[in-house]
Amino acid sequence: MLEKILTEENFSALDELLERYKGVPGPLMPLLQGAQDIFGAIPEEVQSYIAEKANIPLAEIYGVVTFYSQFRMVPRGDHVISVCLGTACYVKGSQNIMDKISQAMGIGIGETSSDGKFTLVGTRCIGACGLAPIVTVNDDVYGKVKESEILKILEKYK
Repeated sequence: MLEKILTEENFSALDELLERYKGVPGPLMPLLQGAQDIFGAIPEEVQSYIAEKANIPLAEIYGVVTFYSQFRMVPRGDHVISVCLGTACYVKGSQNIMDKISQAMGIGIGETSSDGKFTLVGTRCIGACGLAPIVTVNDDVYGKVKESEILKILEKYK
């Protein structure tokens, strides 16, 4: 999957980004946000490249990438499946839904399918408890999801 993102074109775009922030004080956060926009993630190869080109210690970059939840080191799939694991959803069976998706796709929470199409994530309350349990796929929201319905819902995205 990394071979899809570690392209010459992406590194050229990163070079342009690095040039824009050359000499700017405290550029790390916008550099990392920009790098993630370009690559879809900030894998170790990209972190090392930024460290070398921007003269920022790799340990500092790695520390920021792993500390903030907005950053990820592995690209997400084309479709991000989020299962709410907040209290109301959990009580109404969201863990069973999560387990069914995980088993059917052969991926765990936070993992991406080998074909790069799906990433499975668990989320906390999204503020629609009356629709529990809730599953989102990208920007599509599915409420009052039954375990028996989930595979049919996901078929739409294959």
